[in-house]
Amino acid sequence: MTLQLHFSDEVAAARAASAPIVALESTIITHGMPFPQNVETARMVEAVIRENGATPATIAVLDGNLHIGLNDAQLDALGQATGVAKLSRADMAACIATGGTGATTVAATMIAAHLAGISVFATGGIGGVHRGAETSFDISADLRELSKTPVTVVAAGAKAILDLPKTLEVLETLGVPVIAYGQDTFPAFWSRSSDLAAPLRMDDAKDIAAAAATRAQMGLEGGQLVANPIPVDAEIPRDAIMPVIEEALSAAEAEGISAKNVTPYLLDRIFHATEGASLAANIALVKNNAQLASRIACASARAS
Repeated sequence: MTLQLHFSDEVAAARAASAPIVALESTIITHGMPFPQNVETARMVEAVIRENGATPATIAVLDGNLHIGLNDAQLDALGQATGVAKLSRADMAACIATGGTGATTVAATMIAAHLAGISVFATGGIGGVHRGAETSFDISADLRELSKTPVTVVAAGAKAILDLPKTLEVLETLGVPVIAYGQDTFPAFWSRSSDLAAPLRMDDAKDIAAAAATRAQMGLEGGQLVANPIPVDAEIPRDAIMPVIEEALSAAEAEGISAKNVTPYLLDRIFHATEGASLAANIALVKNNAQLASRIACASARAS
């Protein structure tokens, strides 16, 4: 039995022409913001990719079918759906096998993108090592996926609610290249910089594409993380956002929030505490990542 992938007409045409394609996750639609803002944002991000010469491929599981690219009707339906599963490596196959509907996280999107022959993926921020992981063992599957699946992931670093030093340490242990784009420090999602040095720096999309190609030639498994800082005019300074994050983390602990519910809970609490500024910054950084991912995908297509 062969798994059938369901390509949108736009993605199918791009594949036939060997044109650059950028994968997009779908949890930002189902678990990131309310309708209709979620669908409007998804369409804005897709438009950025088209404007920069690539084809967007938003990935989701709909009624047991793995879709690579969604049409307008599917995007609208997903944006209004309730009870949508949040899929990662552990439960993606089960959702497909049982006819379920699920939105893909970073890890699941990487898996689907690789199955579809797509090598570049734009997201907001990756998951990582949660605060207190030394006792909770709460570490995102995104990190191991980056070590296994050959996809270049463009993100604004790891989500700032995480333990960033431990996240970088795990990525190093797993052999994942972490490339800061245009700066020497690791971005902190809503803020352009953390106090952590970036393991690698590159200033050109062509070099990032070449690094991925060289890893493939060397037979090295896994992908690479491109940490792209949020635009200057959209960032929330660290000294402003960190007290809000600490308060949200304390509230989550007090309420016993755990596992997959932690990140949505924290993001919602931070959204209200910042009076929507965190969401506006999130939208800006996703669009910025889509632009860079498109340039990387185009450079990769030209080199192949």
